[in-house]
Amino acid sequence: MISASKNTTKRKLNWKSLWFVSLPVSVLLVEVFGFFFLSYQADSFAAAQLWPLAFGVLWATLLGGILWLLPRLAARIAYGVFYFLGVLYAGFQTGYFFLFDKMMWLSDFRYASEGADYIDMLLTFPVGWWLALVGLLALGVVLLWKFPRWNRGKVSMAISASLAVVAVTAAISLPQLVFYFDYLALKETGIEANQLAGGDYGRMQSAEAAYDNMFSAHRLYKVCGLYQSFCKDLYTHTIYPLTPGYAYAQKQATEKIDSYLQANTSDSENEMTGLMEGKNVILVLMESMDDWMIGTHTPTISKLMSEGINFTQFYTPGYGSIRTFNTEFCINTGSYLSTQGGYAFDYVTNHFDQSLANQLRQQGYSAKTFHYNDPAFYSRGVFSLAMGYEEYVYYGDYIDPESDEMYDDCILFDNDELSSEFFREGQTFNFIITRSAHLSYRYGELLSRWGLGKYPQYRLITMDERVNCAYLKARLVDDMFARLLQALEEQGQLENTVIIGVTDHYTYGFRHSDGTTDTDKLMQLSKVNSQLLLEKTPCFIWSADLQPMEVSKTLQTADLLPTVLNLMGIDSRYQYLGRDAFDPDYVGYALFPDGSWISGDYMYCLQDGSWSLFDLQGQVAGTDAPWDSELSSLVYQFIESNNLILQTDYYKP
Repeated sequence: MISASKNTTKRKLNWKSLWFVSLPVSVLLVEVFGFFFLSYQADSFAAAQLWPLAFGVLWATLLGGILWLLPRLAARIAYGVFYFLGVLYAGFQTGYFFLFDKMMWLSDFRYASEGADYIDMLLTFPVGWWLALVGLLALGVVLLWKFPRWNRGKVSMAISASLAVVAVTAAISLPQLVFYFDYLALKETGIEANQLAGGDYGRMQSAEAAYDNMFSAHRLYKVCGLYQSFCKDLYTHTIYPLTPGYAYAQKQATEKIDSYLQANTSDSENEMTGLMEGKNVILVLMESMDDWMIGTHTPTISKLMSEGINFTQFYTPGYGSIRTFNTEFCINTGSYLSTQGGYAFDYVTNHFDQSLANQLRQQGYSAKTFHYNDPAFYSRGVFSLAMGYEEYVYYGDYIDPESDEMYDDCILFDNDELSSEFFREGQTFNFIITRSAHLSYRYGELLSRWGLGKYPQYRLITMDERVNCAYLKARLVDDMFARLLQALEEQGQLENTVIIGVTDHYTYGFRHSDGTTDTDKLMQLSKVNSQLLLEKTPCFIWSADLQPMEVSKTLQTADLLPTVLNLMGIDSRYQYLGRDAFDPDYVGYALFPDGSWISGDYMYCLQDGSWSLFDLQGQVAGTDAPWDSELSSLVYQFIESNNLILQTDYYKP
């Protein structure tokens, strides 16, 4: 009898131990879920992809040790909070990555409401993603319902405490091992050891840079997994700014920005300085108007490009987590959104005296923004004022938002009240944000349906519905420019106006039926051999008296503001990250937040699993091309300075 009783007790204890182990195992499964949707690449699998799982094991062990130390009720609450927070975090990150090939910082989650209009994209997510996510949620519910009981003896508590300490120590130390193996991998690509150790060369691509400087949420994840990324994000962007050391760091940051700008800007005049001085300015942000959409279906835009200044190698890098507002912010302020996260609205109290609107207003101009979206969308109603505009003109205040008149080609010029806002007295600067070319590219989508009513022939342009809709929407944007030119002539302002057209991003909304971006088709349409080259988008400046000019220098979004100021003859007292396109000392380049760059006939980027220098046809170019090591160092400094400009409110008087 005694023997049987002991065996029964042992079985119960074993069962309890096994059931308890299911708690940390469930936490590890969340990391596994993230791994398959954020990191795993079957076609180019490498052992380095497994680092997130190693960190997941450590965090699961840490949770198990902590839970064993707590009373059952406290452990149940702690597990529920940790587990479901982890599942939701993994769900948001994998879903966002599925759509945009990037991850968010915690502060970026505040943009979730701005994505409500595209909630139908959830229906395109893989069935496996939905099944896994629902399975994880169900598992958590079952484990909370059947939460195990255990005896908290001294020995078991000592073991649990030891496990927790070992897990924490390992989580702190393991990144060094990741850095070492990453260092060896980078060295194999041809980067010299002294460049890795002492210079900026290769820093943007290294695991150490991703972990220490946090330039990319997805790159950080690939170093240390979901849980450690979450904690680093929380500490760096929320807790650390509250500490005493933060103020000292801000002072050092300002000195870094000063050093970078002084070394990489020029105040000299050139042959284009003041060429358009005193003219009215119309800046048009052409939502999603990719380079391959310009041509037969956009006769007016093509005319403006051929008669004005056409920047043929202009790139719009995607900094921050929202592509449209990133470009909108940059063409207005000269800086991109931070790659280290931060809700754009967090910077609404910054000083933007350097902005295009403020610089023109100091010359006597009035400045207004015109758009169909509600002022609350991306906080534009507040941010436009912060960037120097006198008013954010919302079309819905003048016209029923459900009306056909809300479309780009007619609203500003066929509505008398809006037209009077646009064509007001004195020198004017008007910023128009279009909507017509926005995703999605399907016949049943609202804008496509309206456009097909006007141009039904676009159903038959090609055999691809997406291409037909994209060309149709480009035609609608072109109609807006045609109507703009007509209205300017009617108002007698055509000869005294500068029109600037710039796209916010390439058509990443061009998707397969499963919702993923059809990169191969976009590369075919844009006639490029590298995904990085998809970032090239249209940009032009037109005025009636301009001599036609093609500028083939490699340029980026940040270059537009200093270029416009030079053409307008405005001698700003501020230095900008970007450069004047016509500065003879500026070689021209586009720098991307993952450390890639393009300059002239070369690009440095990740392709086929390794970082290499390529020509623009996608062929390996070797490491002896001009500007190779210098630009690889410059991209690190540029991104760091860009982030710090916002964080320090650098342009504060």
